[in-house]
Amino acid sequence: MLAIEAKNLRRTYTARTGFLRPRRTETEAVRGVTFQVARGELFGLLGPNGAGKTTTIKMLNTLLLPTSGTAKVLGHDVAADPVAVRRRIGYVFGGDRGLYDRLSALDNLRYFAELYGVGPREQKARIGELLELVGLTGREKERVEGYSRGMRQRLHIARGLLHKPDVLFLDEPSIGVDPVAARDLRRTVAGLRAGGTTVLLTTHYMAEADELCDRIAVIAGGTIRALGTPGRLKSRVQDRDVLEIEAYGASDGDLDRVRALPGVRGVAVEERGSGQTVTVQTGRGAGLHTGVLAALEGVRVGRVVTREPTLEDAYIAIVEEANGPGPETGCREGGESDVSSRDEQGATV
Repeated sequence: MLAIEAKNLRRTYTARTGFLRPRRTETEAVRGVTFQVARGELFGLLGPNGAGKTTTIKMLNTLLLPTSGTAKVLGHDVAADPVAVRRRIGYVFGGDRGLYDRLSALDNLRYFAELYGVGPREQKARIGELLELVGLTGREKERVEGYSRGMRQRLHIARGLLHKPDVLFLDEPSIGVDPVAARDLRRTVAGLRAGGTTVLLTTHYMAEADELCDRIAVIAGGTIRALGTPGRLKSRVQDRDVLEIEAYGASDGDLDRVRALPGVRGVAVEERGSGQTVTVQTGRGAGLHTGVLAALEGVRVGRVVTREPTLEDAYIAIVEEANGPGPETGCREGGESDVSSRDEQGATV
């Protein structure tokens, strides 16, 4: 039995605008998403803000009804049998919500154990196991208001595991967490997979997805644009070189000049304090180093590095293709696919 099975999931939001002449508008957040997750798999769902990740997760964990399409968790339909689904899943989201700051971690877990229907005789042992799993043993009697962001996130994971769910949804669990705490979270998540829990993870950190996920789906514009193992996705940019430039004050016009250069496959920019990191993807051996720097004439440039492509570069290429004028990259994985053959599945990559 599959842990998760989504077939042509769609979700449309309806809103009314205007007062004197009200007008009804519809926004299609998810446009026919199809994928499968095997039991015990750690599956990543990646995409830019507004791509439909959280909407997809909320349909799978019964918080939203699909407009059309079907979804099953461990064989139970999310629309027809939501109670059975909720008994078998856990949901952990990033951020500070969902905990009581003035209670200790122990009291938080006791409270949620009651809500989840964990028997009184089981609670003490179960809470002790989870505190050990997430590394909070010895700190459980402290108030949550004194916890760091990373400690809160680990407590969120413990809360989501109280009722021993078979499937755990992790929606950006490491958002806003410092690198040391993020490393500890990754260890915790890897431990869950080793223990047999099926995990569906959304994250904006590509290194995290590359390290943890068995397979990854990239969603953009409400549809799956690519699906496969991290290695399979990275293979789509192995014919490229990546030029990483430290810049100060690069404008949209400067970046457009770089994009217009023959042989440039993609350009992305990340703001970092007073500076920027400009990432330029070119064809392998294109020798565009001088041409790119010439296109950035007038921009103060610091360190320039040429490196091998990473999962983040593949992700950027997939998203840019999705935003371009060309045809969508379809997903070959359908309802009849054999999810046990993970290296042979996925979208066109």
